Amino acid sequence: MIDKVNILLEALPYIKQFFGTTFVIKYGGAAMEEEKLAREFAKDIVLLKYVGVNPVIVHGGGPQIEKLLTRLNIPTRFVEGLRVTDEATLEVVEMVLSGLINKTIVQEIQNNGGQALGISGKDGKLLVARKVEGKDIGFVGDVVEVNVRILKEVSKLGYIPVVAPLAAGSDGQTYNVNADTAAGAIATALMAEKFILLTDVPGVLGKDLKPISVLKKDEVHAFLKDETIRGGMIPKVKCCLDALHGGVKKTHIIDGRVSHALLLEVLTDSGIGTQISGGD
Repeated sequence: MIDKVNILLEALPYIKQFFGTTFVIKYGGAAMEEEKLAREFAKDIVLLKYVGVNPVIVHGGGPQIEKLLTRLNIPTRFVEGLRVTDEATLEVVEMVLSGLINKTIVQEIQNNGGQALGISGKDGKLLVARKVEGKDIGFVGDVVEVNVRILKEVSKLGYIPVVAPLAAGSDGQTYNVNADTAAGAIATALMAEKFILLTDVPGVLGKDLKPISVLKKDEVHAFLKDETIRGGMIPKVKCCLDALHGGVKKTHIIDGRVSHALLLEVLTDSGIGTQISGGD
């Protein structure tokens, strides 16, 4: 019993520190696909809301999109990690993200005692985007504007915003936006306390292939230069660097395959992933 008390006491200073702040969480990978992990994530989010944090969830959906494209015999390919999105693919992307995944996450949060509101980035022009330049990848967008008032009002009313990463263009076109990029843009616009990326790896790995607990921006740049950070981790750390440059206080890359990874990272002394912060 005393161990449980000690856990609560360890969390107390973090609860005090983060009361009233905003966490933007990019949710995807195994944490979203495995039923047990999805349920635990929902509980973590609900707990954070009840202790005074304002969580904003931005979700992906790559595997689910891929499955439906395959069933419909729609070919797909990627250029530098971005899905080439023609009209047929865009219809599937919007159907899966806004219609299926978004509402599943909302329901899971509500099943575990929270209140959530699912929205597409198109709704109320929450996300405004323009077509990605320099690549022939169809209707894929870069975020140019975030209407944070929507998210603030939703949070103020006691709801947890759950955002599908689609955007409206000034030309009236719908754009598919990379979920990491969309989450980073939202975190920057909200001047969030934390921007957290749930992944399927333990964090940023060092030269010894062991996870690094804490990194500064200059260390990340050095690791990118010498290719210690490589592959799929490159766009994730770049999203973190962009968020820090935009005013986010701290960013985190954590392993969503670990039960209650979110709480372990933000409410314990040791954490569970990689925290990336500024130079101070």
